Amino acid sequence: MERAVLVYTTWPSIVEAERAGREIVEKRLAACVNIVPGMISHYWWQGKIERAEEVVMLVKTRASLAEDVGAAVKRLHSYETPAIMVLPVKSLDPAYHRWIIAESGG
Repeated sequence: MERAVLVYTTWPSIVEAERAGREIVEKRLAACVNIVPGMISHYWWQGKIERAEEVVMLVKTRASLAEDVGAAVKRLHSYETPAIMVLPVKSLDPAYHRWIIAESGG
C-alpha cells in the first residue's frame, strides 16, 4: 500500500487557510486537513527578522499527491514563498492509513 505523508504549511489567516483546505479536500488531494490557529512566527525575510501571527495547516495525504498538494498551496496562497514541507510518517495505525489512502486521490 502507498505511503501516507503529512504536508505542513502555514497561512496568514484562518479564513485563507479554511478556503484553501476545503478546496484541497474537495479535489481529493487529501483525506483531511487540520487547521490550527494562534501560531506566532519569527523568521528571516528579505534581510530582517519578521514577526507574524499565522495558522498551521497539516494535510494528510498519500505520498504520490504531495507535489499536487504543494502546487495547490502555491496557487491558493497569498505569500510569495509559502512554507511547504512534506513530512514522512514513520508509524501509522493500519485502519487510519487505509482511510487516508482511500479518501485521497479519488
